[in-house]
Amino acid sequence: MAKKKYKFNPDNLSYERVGITFKEKTTKILAYFSSSLALALIIAVVVLNTYETPKTKALKRENQRLLTQYELMSKDLDKIENVLKELQQRDDNIYRVIFETEPIPSSVRKAGFGGSNNYSHLENLDNSKLVVETARKLDIISKEAYIQSKSYDEVLNLALNKEKMLASIPAIQPISNKDLKKTASGWGYRLHPIYKVRKFHYGMDFSAPIGTPVYATGDGVVTTIKGSKRSRSGFGLEVVIDHGYGYETLYGHLNSFNVKRGQKVKRGDIIAFVGNTGGSTAPHLHYEVHKNGKKVNPAYYYYKDLTPQEYDKMIAISTNIGQSLD
Repeated sequence: MAKKKYKFNPDNLSYERVGITFKEKTTKILAYFSSSLALALIIAVVVLNTYETPKTKALKRENQRLLTQYELMSKDLDKIENVLKELQQRDDNIYRVIFETEPIPSSVRKAGFGGSNNYSHLENLDNSKLVVETARKLDIISKEAYIQSKSYDEVLNLALNKEKMLASIPAIQPISNKDLKKTASGWGYRLHPIYKVRKFHYGMDFSAPIGTPVYATGDGVVTTIKGSKRSRSGFGLEVVIDHGYGYETLYGHLNSFNVKRGQKVKRGDIIAFVGNTGGSTAPHLHYEVHKNGKKVNPAYYYYKDLTPQEYDKMIAISTNIGQSLD
């Protein structure tokens, strides 16, 4: 029971009971409530900043786990990217070289990246830099892997057609020349026999009697038969064979033909006979190899019927001759 308070009244020399007004009581209650609420808020803030709820702890663990997974994924993508680069290098510098096809340009492999920002929706996330970089790596690797798979499909088709391609490459001498004595003049600058000026000789000359058989140096289709015996300029009677895969061969100064335009030929088939037509100073065969529209040294392609020692001997003979026959 609350104690009652009294106050002495000197006027009537007696004690009178002291009462509390409603206003005073209300003020005290409000003051007590306010102080209690403030104290509760302070305690709540301290508790929330000091102690974690089980749910908060679980969310933090989940965020840390996801962050670790992104970091590991980024490292794995770096390893995959290095492996993919090695595959691309092998593709361009080994497989495509073997099959003599152009490598895939870097502009094609890297196409579709850069420019507009495709990851703006990820930039507001926590650890956005890591998330965006990982997403970008994944997109790049996916695109490059797709292009590489298509490239291997093409290489596979080349491998399946390898036998046909190897049969089509002009890989033998155009006339029988086992002792190499018919080698007359090779690739390079020579003194022109008629004009007596230094001129580049785009091919090789083989001296042989008129009527000597001329052989197709690879499988192909005869695309050109032209010229005249009476003409004293150019290659006279000539034959051109399209071997496919970018290869063409030309046989000039012929005496007669043994094939027709459009005819398919095999390596070793007799296509014509040596002559002395056109701008020729003696019976011989002028032979050229064209690769992708450009004239190349025919001597590089005699690997089918020459040993390394015979090849070196042929090169020495053909380069020591100072004048061509056409």
